[in-house]
Amino acid sequence: MKAVRPKKKLGQHFLTDLSIAEKIAKTLHFDHYDNVLEIGPGMGVLTQFLPWKEGKVSLIELDKESIEYLQANYVSMIDKIHEGDFLKIDLSRLMGKPPFAIIGNFPYNISTQIVFKTLENRNQIPFFSGMFQKEVAQRICEPPGTKKYGILSVLTQLFYEAKYEFTVPPGVFNPPPKVDSGVLTLRRKAIYSLDCDEKLLFKIVKMSFQQRRKTLRNSLKTLGLQKNITEDGIFDLRPEKLTGDDFIALTKKIEHGQLST
Repeated sequence: MKAVRPKKKLGQHFLTDLSIAEKIAKTLHFDHYDNVLEIGPGMGVLTQFLPWKEGKVSLIELDKESIEYLQANYVSMIDKIHEGDFLKIDLSRLMGKPPFAIIGNFPYNISTQIVFKTLENRNQIPFFSGMFQKEVAQRICEPPGTKKYGILSVLTQLFYEAKYEFTVPPGVFNPPPKVDSGVLTLRRKAIYSLDCDEKLLFKIVKMSFQQRRKTLRNSLKTLGLQKNITEDGIFDLRPEKLTGDDFIALTKKIEHGQLST
């Protein structure tokens, strides 16, 4: 006997266009990984198109009714179904040591947190594919020098090649959201460790963009930098003018207590 289809919950938007789900699934290319983790599969709209014959597909879902439905309908396609919160779970314990890709149609309210957790676990995650609110997806992929370029853009692009794949209109969801969605992919760079103090770099990037209308001299004032450092011309710039490499160089020079003019 199959499980009853889970009820829709307030605030959830379910993808109903199967061609979109299939298109997302086809972003997987199994380069440098054989395992896939889908976050929040719900009723398996995306799950059914995942290329489970090519690798091991695992799911992580918080809703018990959805888990029962997935176990009844997709058990032959998947390796494991984990009950839990992706943001709270230890991924190395969940997935073991082998590398794995992440894929999913992410809830808008936790999508950026999913990206940050991916960055924290980048040693195991060579590929990432997901659907976000369009504005967030574009922001992640945004190049330097624009208004949308920010914390997410810099930190993600330090470790991954970010590509905006396609836009998804509201009409393919039930109920339709009030905004467009966007699908992006992240392919981990060959070098994904930084030649600087990563904690300091993250702090500098966040402080800079939290006051993005100010120059770096003003936004980083609370770091207590010596005057001979802040006299460097880079501190006359606003953060959107700096590339990821610029932030690395800035972090290294601040770390060593001096900036070359």
